[in-house]
Amino acid sequence: MADQITSILEEAYLDELETVMNYLTNSIVLDGVHAEEVKESLQEDIQEELNHAEMLGNRLKQLDAKPPGSAEFEASQMDLQPPEDSTDVVSVIEGVLTAEEDAIETYRSLVNAAREADDPVTEDLAVTILADEEAHRTEFRGFQKEYPMN
Repeated sequence: MADQITSILEEAYLDELETVMNYLTNSIVLDGVHAEEVKESLQEDIQEELNHAEMLGNRLKQLDAKPPGSAEFEASQMDLQPPEDSTDVVSVIEGVLTAEEDAIETYRSLVNAAREADDPVTEDLAVTILADEEAHRTEFRGFQKEYPMN
């Protein structure tokens, strides 16, 4: 069970760092009046996602494991890649929602694995981050309602 927890922590760590990269890129490349609020939200979320990665990395260290380096990284957030059209705010919103759904699923599985392994520290960490990810999802669902979908 400890191996499962370590594996999920490593996956979540890399996912958070990929999210930071994609949020940063999208917050830079988006253009247009309608993009400003989304860009600002992405910029705010970058630090929070980075903090998540740091917390996950520290938990790995506490469990006598180590966070993975870049050689172990494989990109998976294809829906969150910067759009060809820099005014395509909708595709970024949809990409964020997909990334948040994936993160929520990961943290729920971490909560369950930690509970089964009687690891309340990891469970608490996962619940804390899960709450943040659900808040991000709610915020971007709000953006989604404001923008006409194709």
